Amino acid sequence: MSRLAIKGATVVPMTGADAMIYGGEIGVEGNKIVFVGEAGTIPDNWGADEEIDARGMVAMPGFVNCHTHAAMTLLRSYADDLPLMEWLEQRIWPLEDRLTGEDVYWGTMLCILEMIKSGTTTFADMYFFMDEAARAVEKSGIRASLARGMIGVAPTAQLALEETERFIQKWNGSAGGRITTMVGPHAPYTCPPEYLKKVLALAEKFNVGIHIHLAETGAEVEDIRKQYGKTPIEYVNDLGVLDFPVLGAHCVHLTQNDIRILKEKKVGVAHNPESNMKLASGIAPVPQLLAEGVNVGLGTDGAASNNNLDMLEEMRSAALLHKVNTGDPTTIPSYRALEMATRNGGMVLGLADIGMIEPGYKADIILIDFTKPHLYPKHDIIAHTVYAAQSSDIDTVIIDGKIVMKNRKVITIDEQEVLANVQRCAGRLVGEK
Repeated sequence: MSRLAIKGATVVPMTGADAMIYGGEIGVEGNKIVFVGEAGTIPDNWGADEEIDARGMVAMPGFVNCHTHAAMTLLRSYADDLPLMEWLEQRIWPLEDRLTGEDVYWGTMLCILEMIKSGTTTFADMYFFMDEAARAVEKSGIRASLARGMIGVAPTAQLALEETERFIQKWNGSAGGRITTMVGPHAPYTCPPEYLKKVLALAEKFNVGIHIHLAETGAEVEDIRKQYGKTPIEYVNDLGVLDFPVLGAHCVHLTQNDIRILKEKKVGVAHNPESNMKLASGIAPVPQLLAEGVNVGLGTDGAASNNNLDMLEEMRSAALLHKVNTGDPTTIPSYRALEMATRNGGMVLGLADIGMIEPGYKADIILIDFTKPHLYPKHDIIAHTVYAAQSSDIDTVIIDGKIVMKNRKVITIDEQEVLANVQRCAGRLVGEK
């Protein structure tokens, strides 16, 4: 097994707000962290195959993007400044009907490239042509939880169930364990009860979790109430959906009873503040969710509704949004925001061994170059990371013990090849009449 030593960094292990290690060392063997501590922690005779001089750098766990639609990078800025349903029904879904597997491969590659360059080491994706998305994940070296999106009212509803079954059988646990899978029913308003029961049968058969949009807009809540006499959370709970491990995207419009259910059922929530703001979907009650003990991670949503995949920006937006919304500047302090983007995200995805720099955890580590004017003076490393750092400050990215980006250059992906193919695919998509 290969051995990697990182020396001289300020280590933010995410084991507590005051658990900083200055001039620290991290030892990685294979895909796991084996040493973390002050200078001299790694034994002299350990024999690293490679050593990174990380002086001037801050080492922390890679970011976990809990909700996105990777290949929607192809639709970035194609349909902006519209309400959600008009955005979906009139602009996005018609263009998505034209997508091919090749489009999804290159769109996912672009997403992964952008995420790696901004410090994301794990992401959760829900889309289609997911074999191609998995191929992109496998090649790039990133970690991912993948789900084939399923719309129960669509003509492809049965096909989606069949493709999901084949996809899970082929890809769950693949790429050396970097790829895990979920089932992906789109939302309560697109998946009737009988369809959701079929989805649950798949989740039970393969012992996987469920990735689903929940209570994203006020209109969704009203429609579900009219149709079923319940909130979306009550609706899926009564059907047994929440008896499985659930990744609930958005969870914006919640009642007190909804929050109680989410807590009792241990639902992981993916908070997507920038997408929710851009589509005017509302503000999720994240401070209340956290206070009640609901696990909340952060997601960007797709690049068509954000419009980037930068988790540093998402952290900042989450912290600032809830401060101004509550009128309380102490709401979502910087460490809490960083926690949502790292260790909370791992728990939301059911990946208990990512999101911290601790012996036994997967070696998903980023090095941030803190020798930048906007990161001086170094009063508070955590606050700087959340409120001042930029994606261009990410110098090195290590995923599953392997260096995938060094000195800002992604090693596993040909960047120019990706950009050229994405532009070609996007041109064909929007050029067709």
